[in-house]
Order: sequence, then C-alpha cells, then structure tokens
Amino acid sequence: MDKHKYYVSVHGRSVLPDKTLAAYEWEIYATPAQAEEMLLLMGLVQEKEEEAFPGYVFPWPDTPEQVVNVRYEDALDDVYQKIYELGSEDTREQMKGSGINAFLGL
Repeated sequence: MDKHKYYVSVHGRSVLPDKTLAAYEWEIYATPAQAEEMLLLMGLVQEKEEEAFPGYVFPWPDTPEQVVNVRYEDALDDVYQKIYELGSEDTREQMKGSGINAFLGL
C-alpha cells in the first residue's frame, strides 16, 4: 500500500492529510492503516492522561509523582517512537535536535 504524507499534532491529538487544516508539529509518511494506528496511540495518551488526573487533584502523600505519570509517559513515548519511525527526514532531524531522542536510544 502506498504511503502518504500526514501532519501530526501530538498536542492536538490529530493526524491529518492536509497541513492547512490544523497546526501540526511533525510530518510522517504512512499508509492509512499506520495513520489510524497513530490516532489510536494518541487516544491511549489521552486515556492515560485522564486516568492520572485524579492523582494530581487528590494526591496521596505516599505516592511519588513518577508513579502517577508512568503510564502517561509510556504512552507518550510510544507515540513519539512511532512518529520517529514514520517521520520524514526533517522530522527525524528535528526530533534528534530537540532532545526527544533521549528515549529512542539514538
């Protein structure tokens, strides 16, 4: 299946085929199935963020912040790894220069 250019916004939780539709942070080349997978991964980030929210509002004194954040951070790492995997050359270079590559083992 042919790959198409998509514009990804992690903050906006979007994967769009037209860069004029919304602000974006990254360009990827993906099949429609891979673009859908990106959306699913970002949906998991949203889900983990919502699950962690009560820990911020009603923190337990004996629960370290890292424990509250770990599932959210793992989901976000998965998103960035997929972006890097599918990313354009410019996207990969931007990720390397931004420090995001820390978890990519680059």
